[in-house]
Amino acid sequence: MAAQPKYKRVLLKLSGEALAGDGGFGIDTDVLAGIANDVKAIRDSGTEIAIVVGGGNIFRGVKGATEGMDRATADYMGMLATLLNCLALQDALERNGVFTRVQSAIEMRAIAEPYIRRKAVRHLEKGRVVIFGAGIGNPYFTTDTTAALRAIEMNCQILLKATKVDGIYTDDPKKNPSAKRFEQLTYMEVLQKGLKVMDSTAISLCMDNRLPIIVFDLGVKGSMKSVIDGGGIGTLVHAG
Repeated sequence: MAAQPKYKRVLLKLSGEALAGDGGFGIDTDVLAGIANDVKAIRDSGTEIAIVVGGGNIFRGVKGATEGMDRATADYMGMLATLLNCLALQDALERNGVFTRVQSAIEMRAIAEPYIRRKAVRHLEKGRVVIFGAGIGNPYFTTDTTAALRAIEMNCQILLKATKVDGIYTDDPKKNPSAKRFEQLTYMEVLQKGLKVMDSTAISLCMDNRLPIIVFDLGVKGSMKSVIDGGGIGTLVHAG
């Protein structure tokens, strides 16, 4: 008899850069297919899964603002970029036999449903994967904050933050080989140490609502399923 997953409902946060693979820009179809396989394995195990996707592989609002563009305009462009990733991920999942719905915080009825909380919850209950695009629909908020907010709204048990490293370190392990990995941290430790996990708004939202976060390496095959099964990989951020 197969082991029951540790979590009934989760939210997966994917950065745009994760979809780009080693290219750093655009969408790597092999990476996309791998993510679709991992999500399918989670869904097939009985866990309900919602996803928030960033847009940094196409356009990053903050970068546009630093180069002289109006910040609000740049952020709206970044929100539109997330929709491109949402549609690509939806296509990869549905080609893999996983029913999905894309919901957008900015109305685009021709390609996505408008974000309606109760409707999203119902989709999850019916076994569909729900992909949230366009952030929260407002500038000055990151997709990390969107992920925290949507996870709380969907009553998820945990937020899975997929990255290119196997947890949270004292420093960038790719630049500093002596950087130490944390197995667990409290929200306050993340904020006080200034660790670059998620922005402070996202961490505060999780802290106020006691939503745990697991940071793990998306590039390791089967890591997502291992997290769902309680495999103890990555770094756990919790109330303590």
